[in-house]
Amino acid sequence: MREIAYEDIVKAVKNMVIHTATNLPEDALKKLKEAHEKEKSPVAKKVLEQLLENAEIAREEKRPLCQDTGLAVYFVKIGQDVKITGGLLKDAINEGTEQGYVEGYLRASTCDCFTRENLKDKIGYNLPAVIHIDLVEGDTIEIEYAAKGGGSENVSRARVLAPAQGREGVIDFVKSVISEAGPNPCPPIIVGVGIGGTFEKAAISSKFALFREAGKPHPDPEVAEFEKELLYELNKLGIGAMGMGGTETVLAVHVEKNPCHIASLPVSVNVQCHSSRHSHVTL
Repeated sequence: MREIAYEDIVKAVKNMVIHTATNLPEDALKKLKEAHEKEKSPVAKKVLEQLLENAEIAREEKRPLCQDTGLAVYFVKIGQDVKITGGLLKDAINEGTEQGYVEGYLRASTCDCFTRENLKDKIGYNLPAVIHIDLVEGDTIEIEYAAKGGGSENVSRARVLAPAQGREGVIDFVKSVISEAGPNPCPPIIVGVGIGGTFEKAAISSKFALFREAGKPHPDPEVAEFEKELLYELNKLGIGAMGMGGTETVLAVHVEKNPCHIASLPVSVNVQCHSSRHSHVTL
């Protein structure tokens, strides 16, 4: 049994939060550069230049990539041979999140659903974090983090289709979600699609899909081909960078496919803006 100290988890999470707010990860930066090279519209090309410049300024001056510094979302794999000493894993992640947002001078965005009162003085600064935990083999803890902004989350959708709608029904639904979203999620975007499972499984899968390296194909060749088809169809919509019209609306489509009940076909679309702020640490 390997022991990992509570404080080590807090420190790792805090550092992730601060670093990710100001440093666009290499995979997202690479896809933005590719989009800039391929873009046919002069206006959209100029917008992409500005997005790349913004990323450079944020990194050099240690300033947030966006004023919306997001809600903290984590996917955590904890090895069954790990023992955390000094506290609970969930508490360590929340404490590290709060420290990161406070010390990084990042915006506290959590509020009461109805009163809209900011909860920083009641629950904690930008707390609670959204944490998904999976118990796996091994003696390490893997923490994947993303800062999820409101603009991209607001256009995300989930629906349970009739089984007969099948593959084409999924394509139509994804296209309708992105078309309706238009410029609101600050394109070019990354699109996560969760298919199958149950209503909540599809939704979580679509969020988890956004944590994959941008543009990395699914290991299943059939799913990878489906991702390419969706990418092609979505870029045909012509929304373009920041909704200015253009050929590069979507940087990548990531699909997660699960078995489902014979009577249902759940589908979820989770959208991430061009500022795909995510990082990973293994303890």
